[in-house]
Amino acid sequence: QVQLVESGGGSVQAGGSLRLSCAASGYTYSRYCMGWFRQAPGKEREGVATINTSGGTTYYPDSVKGRFTISQDSAKNTLYLQMDSLKPEDTAMYYCAATRYYCSSLDYQRYNYWGQGTQVTVSS
Repeated sequence: QVQLVESGGGSVQAGGSLRLSCAASGYTYSRYCMGWFRQAPGKEREGVATINTSGGTTYYPDSVKGRFTISQDSAKNTLYLQMDSLKPEDTAMYYCAATRYYCSSLDYQRYNYWGQGTQVTVSS
């Protein structure tokens, strides 16, 4: 079965950086597009980056563009999210997810498989 396991979260001061990883297993990695999402308490889950795993095309919302970078190591079936210039408003639980068809979508409802999440806390 599909398994997505995130790691790399933690606490950092504003302006700092973190790199999240997501190890995927149980399916053919290149047949699904991947995304990173986050959810803060009391807020809706929002997409922060997506990647077409076969073509490499990436998408970001304006809120993180220029600060976050999604990448992958296809040989290791691993997805990454490099987060730089972090702000307190980036504090949230971060999830990786996979979708079979909606490769450019930042809509969490389009994603079928989810990891358990990793917490990111940014202090001012």
